[in-house]
Amino acid sequence: TTPPHSTPATARARSRPTTTAMAMRKEVLLAAMMLALVVAAPGGARAACEMGQLTVCMPAITTGAKPSGACCANLRAQQACFCEYAKDPSLGAYIRSPHASETLVSCGLAVPHC
Repeated sequence: TTPPHSTPATARARSRPTTTAMAMRKEVLLAAMMLALVVAAPGGARAACEMGQLTVCMPAITTGAKPSGACCANLRAQQACFCEYAKDPSLGAYIRSPHASETLVSCGLAVPHC
């Protein structure tokens, strides 16, 4: 049942994602793509490029928070993917994120120059 002073329409409205929530989801996806771009391979074998592994880095990339151990481990695992993504015209701009370089340095990784 619906609470007093609440109609089924307002209950549905509360359960729908807000425009702000949808925008945040979009930002998280874009930040994950950006992270994949910022990680450079020092050479050698390629790792599987899975941007989804970088979602644990969202607080660091979007707010400048200190990256977690899981974030740093996933960044290390994705290093070989950077230059491939950097060549993509639709993704290359994400390299210039204000917090992306800070996150890499905080994880002890070199900022790439592809």
